[in-house]
Amino acid sequence: MTFGIVTLAIGYLLSVLGVAMIVPALVDLASNHADWQSFAVSALLTLFAAGTLILASHGGPRRMTLRQGFLLTVMAWLTASVFAALPFLFSDLGIHFVDAFFEAISGLTTTGATVLTGLETLPPGILVWRSMLQWIGGLGIVAMGIVMLPFLRIGGMQLFRLESTDRTSDKILPRPAQLAATIGAIYVLMSLTCALLYFVLGMSGFDALNHAMTTVATAGYSTYDASLGQFQSAPIYWTATVFMLLGSLPFNVYIAAVTRDPRLLVRDVQVRGFLLMVAAIWIGLTGWRILAHEIHWFDALTEVAVNTTSIITTTGYATTDFTAWGPVAMVVFFMLLFLGGCAGSTTGGFKIYRLQITVAMVAQALRRTIMPHGVFRVEYGGHPVDSDVRESVAMFAMLYALTMAVLAVLLAFCGLDFITAVSGAVSAVANVGPGVGEIIGPAGNYSTVPDAAKWLLSLGMLLGRLEIVTVLVLLSTLFWQR
Repeated sequence: MTFGIVTLAIGYLLSVLGVAMIVPALVDLASNHADWQSFAVSALLTLFAAGTLILASHGGPRRMTLRQGFLLTVMAWLTASVFAALPFLFSDLGIHFVDAFFEAISGLTTTGATVLTGLETLPPGILVWRSMLQWIGGLGIVAMGIVMLPFLRIGGMQLFRLESTDRTSDKILPRPAQLAATIGAIYVLMSLTCALLYFVLGMSGFDALNHAMTTVATAGYSTYDASLGQFQSAPIYWTATVFMLLGSLPFNVYIAAVTRDPRLLVRDVQVRGFLLMVAAIWIGLTGWRILAHEIHWFDALTEVAVNTTSIITTTGYATTDFTAWGPVAMVVFFMLLFLGGCAGSTTGGFKIYRLQITVAMVAQALRRTIMPHGVFRVEYGGHPVDSDVRESVAMFAMLYALTMAVLAVLLAFCGLDFITAVSGAVSAVANVGPGVGEIIGPAGNYSTVPDAAKWLLSLGMLLGRLEIVTVLVLLSTLFWQR
């Protein structure tokens, strides 16, 4: 297997990352903060590595095979995380490489788990870099979900290869460059609109831009330790809620809605299922809060909407310590850690389409039990689901649960208590960020977690973001055979 196309693509990726480092360097320079030098050095090292990889792969083949696709997907995220950690490592933060790498991979995978405290006192360039990592990572996740994962046939994503190719890419946007440009344009427009609304509603320009980047990316980094709770503003909470939901919808459906028919957005079976599920959770938990805590309905709805949406969409914002709402809330929020948004969006998690297909498979099994000689088929959006998609979804569900269980056990061996180990494993693999409990809950962070646990959690973030199978394939000896 040749690596020319892989090293070329990683070289271009690092060149984008190196150029992006100039932005926080300029922010620190404008604020007379000496930390701009850490970004300058990091940018030079990253661009040097990018140039070396591009030159080394010059003249190689430009057509990607399936094996190269798996290798590129994994190596791109790993390499980007290593170089993205350099500004944290060279800065005045005084952190070691494990913390720098944890912060970087958490940002790029849009997990949002952090080891940094006292965010209000950090150099502005570092805060911008954290937000940029999540914004860049979110865009990369959309591209991966629409282009790479359907191509690699991971976890049932081949279901969307036909939709994105036959219905969108080939007919509406015939060239890949057009597809990438349209995705980027929608992403940028959503980010700018979110930033403008945040600014109008009372955030400073700096806070508005940073939070817009991490909201649309459903990522969750904030410029304050108190996260969105710093602002104590219902309009800001509802703005965040709306844009977290928008970031959780499939971008290929956005493209179809923009270029063909806006009604396609609400007709999509995945979108409808996701929004109905979110609405049901809002209604149920709001009703419980009103009855159990006797608070005003709008206050209850606002708190429930922003915090549950943050967890469902794997964003990780918090406006309050929702674990203090009682055992019912803790159980509900723990279950929400597993879900995630739609395929082809910026979110992590199990994804709604897999849940819909799983429910359809269970319904088919029940019908066959009742009527053994009946003929029943699994459908998604009115169309039959092929056996390879059903098998992929079932395999992913098993690996998803098994990965979380194994990771939780390993975290327990690192000295973490049961709640922290289990919720940390789920949060990492689902790319949510905060867990539950006193240590890594919405009121805490990962700064006190042992280094060994941080490495394991970093692996969990990578596994979750790359849909697990992509990484496991590389561990097979069959993959490396000619």
